[in-house]
Amino acid sequence: MDGAAMDAFDPRHYDQICFACGDRNPHGLHMRFERDPEGPEGAIVCRYQPREADQGFPGVLHGGVLSTLMDEAMAWAMWAKSRALGVTAKMETRYRQPVQAGAPLTVHAVVTEERGRRMQVEAAIADAEGAVLVEASALFLRLPRAEEDRVAQALGWADIPR
Repeated sequence: MDGAAMDAFDPRHYDQICFACGDRNPHGLHMRFERDPEGPEGAIVCRYQPREADQGFPGVLHGGVLSTLMDEAMAWAMWAKSRALGVTAKMETRYRQPVQAGAPLTVHAVVTEERGRRMQVEAAIADAEGAVLVEASALFLRLPRAEEDRVAQALGWADIPR
């Protein structure tokens, strides 16, 4: 980040039950996102401090938690770039090495291609030294416009300025 100022999302984005980012989910991950000024348009970043409950094997983060971190980051990258809401159609994940519990992580995501409703998105999880531990690429399908508007309204996001 080289000291560049980050652009945090409006706190109202988190007033929901979402497992990954919602404030109203007591069991959730409570992820927080910022726009990455050093990345391409729509790039986002999340700093995540793993919890003891995120473990699979002792001392190692559960692969499903790692996938969730990246899946959610990719969805936020779509919102950051195009105010797009969509669903994951296909996600390919590469676990490069075990992720140790307790060490802070940084999750990056960016939209790499948009074609109609199809959005290609990439994400990576890095350790404190910047080494990439896990990476993913995914195809998301943007919701049809009327459904996207309905969901944005239901989330309370429709009136939040960019």
